[in-house]
Amino acid sequence: MSDKKISPAVIHRLPRYYRYLSELLEEGVERISSGELSERMRVTASQIRQDLNNFGGFGQQGYGYQVVSLKEEIGHILGIDRGHRVIIIGAGNLGRALANYPGFEKRGFDIAGIFDSDPDKCGCPAGNLTVRNTEELPVFLSNTPVDIAALTLPKSAALEVAESLTDFGVKAFWNFSSAELQHSEVLAKAGAVVENVHLAESLMRLSYALTDRDGLV
Repeated sequence: MSDKKISPAVIHRLPRYYRYLSELLEEGVERISSGELSERMRVTASQIRQDLNNFGGFGQQGYGYQVVSLKEEIGHILGIDRGHRVIIIGAGNLGRALANYPGFEKRGFDIAGIFDSDPDKCGCPAGNLTVRNTEELPVFLSNTPVDIAALTLPKSAALEVAESLTDFGVKAFWNFSSAELQHSEVLAKAGAVVENVHLAESLMRLSYALTDRDGLV
């Protein structure tokens, strides 16, 4: 892959390519042209070719793309072929929903544990896991290397928890709280990366789209 800086917009589209290619394989499709893929994804064929050319290009003119090899290449670019161990901090409704989601494993994410500080939640089932007390985290992380922590806990606790997890080698945070983790000097020093998921903001953007469509703005 080239050393040139890849646009964030391109990176954001790669998981979508991966998802569509997975669906094509499930349908038994072995080869597809950029034009056919563009019809499915509602992205121009030119955009698809430009995106993939950032990584060297994987198709042949007049032949198209081998679906299985293109999926593998994109999976490699995204790093999911290496596999990542994930823990969930917060066993409320959202945390348990993540633990129950069956799609993570087939995309290379191993949900290794779910933790909560509420004794009433500890010992309860969450997917294939049992909720553990957060007091067990130091021992757990000492024996089980973890790449990613999903934070589904209150804003007031998220920053402290995230910063403490860097002491155990956790370098990536899937942040469902409203805490602004990216401003943490501790996380920056540790080289941690943060992906913020603001559900309410997403819903408000949808509300704006409806309001704008109806001419009320």
